[in-house]
Amino acid sequence: MPDRADRVRRKGAAPSENLWRQPSEQWLFSGIYGLVLASAMVAALDATGDTADPGADALWVLITALASGAAHGYAHLIARRASADGSATASRLRLVLAEWPLVAAVLPTVGLLLAAVAGWWAEDTAVDVALSLNTIALFGLGTWAARTAGQRWLSSCRAGGLDMLIGLLIILANAVIH
Repeated sequence: MPDRADRVRRKGAAPSENLWRQPSEQWLFSGIYGLVLASAMVAALDATGDTADPGADALWVLITALASGAAHGYAHLIARRASADGSATASRLRLVLAEWPLVAAVLPTVGLLLAAVAGWWAEDTAVDVALSLNTIALFGLGTWAARTAGQRWLSSCRAGGLDMLIGLLIILANAVIH
């Protein structure tokens, strides 16, 4: 079902300009989604006993983010089509392209894995740093989302803590599985 971010468009702006000026809800949604996706992917691809290949892992994280963003945008397109909204083709393409914050959220993880390819550190270190960084970012985005909604600092930090809990659960699952 299309959300508020799909309906909000700055009047008089070029379509490509609106992709960059999305409401904070879209940024927050896609950012949190992308961080959880990146954490889950990097944890799942973390080699145990196999030869580490951080380059392939980085590529898989990026491909998965692109596929997830395209799938989410396409789901919005299908929902709009089902609601008999006869949008123009350009606006349908914008629905798919509007998912770019999801892809942007995985880029730090991809960069950390590529640093392992360059030999700056081992893949295990890159995975640990990525999981930690993403967990901290989840706290930040969760807190920001709550502050944007008008909550006070204490309740905003509680909300950020709950988002951070997702990252901690991924770290725990990674430790237990590997």
